[in-house]
Amino acid sequence: MLLLALLTFSQAAHAAAWWKPQWTVRKKITIDTSDKGVNITDPVGMVPVLLRLSDSNFNFLAAKEDASDLRFVAADDKTVLKHHIEKYDSLLNEAYVWVNVPDVKPGAQTTIWLYYGNTTDAVKAEDAKGTYDAETLLVYHFGDAATVAADSSASGIAAKDASPPVAGSLAGGGQRLLGQTPVTIPDAPAMEWAAGTALTWSAWIKPTALQPNAVIFSRRDGTSAFVIGLDNGVPFVEVNKQRSTTGTPVAPAVWHHLAVVAAEGKFTVFLDGASYGTLNTALPALKGPSLIGKDTPVGTLGFIGEFDELHIAKTARGPGFLKFEAVSEGTTADAAKLVAVGNDESSGEGGGGEIMKQFSLIKDISKDLSFDGWVVIGLCAILAVVGWAVAIAKLLYLNKISKATEAFLQRWEKISGDLTALDQTDEESIKSLGGTVSGKSQKLMRHSPLYHIYHLGSEEILQRVKGAKGEFKGLSGRSIQAIKAALHGGLVREVQKLNSKLVFLTIGIAGGPYLGLLGTVIGVMITFAVIAKSGQVEVNSIAPGIAGALLATVAGLAVAIPALFAYSYLSSRIKDAVSDMETFIDEFIAKMAEHHKEVGN
Repeated sequence: MLLLALLTFSQAAHAAAWWKPQWTVRKKITIDTSDKGVNITDPVGMVPVLLRLSDSNFNFLAAKEDASDLRFVAADDKTVLKHHIEKYDSLLNEAYVWVNVPDVKPGAQTTIWLYYGNTTDAVKAEDAKGTYDAETLLVYHFGDAATVAADSSASGIAAKDASPPVAGSLAGGGQRLLGQTPVTIPDAPAMEWAAGTALTWSAWIKPTALQPNAVIFSRRDGTSAFVIGLDNGVPFVEVNKQRSTTGTPVAPAVWHHLAVVAAEGKFTVFLDGASYGTLNTALPALKGPSLIGKDTPVGTLGFIGEFDELHIAKTARGPGFLKFEAVSEGTTADAAKLVAVGNDESSGEGGGGEIMKQFSLIKDISKDLSFDGWVVIGLCAILAVVGWAVAIAKLLYLNKISKATEAFLQRWEKISGDLTALDQTDEESIKSLGGTVSGKSQKLMRHSPLYHIYHLGSEEILQRVKGAKGEFKGLSGRSIQAIKAALHGGLVREVQKLNSKLVFLTIGIAGGPYLGLLGTVIGVMITFAVIAKSGQVEVNSIAPGIAGALLATVAGLAVAIPALFAYSYLSSRIKDAVSDMETFIDEFIAKMAEHHKEVGN
């Protein structure tokens, strides 16, 4: 039962638990939208979080070379989060990883775990499409030469005419736009925009120089047009020749997060996570290809500079989401405050190390346990619960009487030398040891077996004093023997009380192993019967059944061994209590016989 209880506890204690023992290292990642991190008061919700890993916060030598052992787990240490790797370079110690965090709350901390260190049997578990929600239409990372045109969303719309990426861009690779040849987003059913629907367009831009009417993104369909650009550094959205309000120009040669949100007949431009400008018109119906870095009319200027992380979604992202995206994906000091990567924890520190491995093995073995084995383990569990309940109750009782006995003996030593202070004709005097004990101490001493025996002996003497014809002339030899017999009768009753219910511990000691053995024998018998019927004789077919059967014996021993230790300790304490009572009876009889010796003897 103890073993099973520890196993249950190890599964329930998710905060301190270890996800899987094969992953030997983990990191705590804290997303802090409170005022201690980066204060975000608007709702964020599910968001893809960019993690920048380097030799300053990640041990590349402990991970597999292809990063196939990277796993991200929620705070419950059970839920595996979707992720994909934009770039992983174990030679340069540089990685960019995107993780889907389901519910980032405003003004609070969200914790996830990064696990790695399984260099033996880990396989790649990336899921780029699962990293983004169903509302995401397109995601371009421009990561490297092989994936520069890849769409990481579920739409899978590969870009055309993408040039080789610029190394060391905002996050991994990025696109260098020269204002001449655009990157084309082909027409696709997922990119057909209905009139008046919601839309969110966001990207990172780094203009080389400020130009008039430099087009960053354009889409035209007949007379309908949707254009995003910079006019001498002023971000704008232009819909059907209507342009958004203006603001302060951006600085050249600096990365900026630019977002445009269409919702409820209005466009809002966001710059670096803050509202920048508006345009009161609805999204027009558009289909066909889109261009990055240039517009279609002859003579229009294209954007010159670097471009990275284009995200398009068919929903209106909120201000909290856009601020989170702008801060977390950036390279400012606030990014490290918003998404903080903790120190490495080895499995020996945070997850119990070898102990957790053993519990994991026991959990796997229990899956092969037969029904009769579970019945035996259930009976062992009942024995363990009853036994431990008795052991704990008895230990508390012994501690209580030990404290009470100590208090009683302190008072008894004060009056035992001269019993004249004790009025044998007054019951209250007997109870309070001649008035030397307060009501509170008397209440405590009532739990002591020695006090019970003392009171029993004093009552016997009181009866003889009150029953004497004429003047009390002391205790005769026969009276002393009768009192002694009464005291020994009280001793027997106290011993019975001390030993009560200990039989449940002895049943656990004797019965636990036999129950476990019964379960093991039945389990082995069933295993061999199944093998005989199937005709398959190999280690893989025998070992699981026998291992499961032996678990019943483990359960029986787990009941018996603690019960044996508890019984031995409690028996020793009870023997000490009995010895104290026997010694006190002899002392009490001697003191009373001397104090009340018969006249003439």
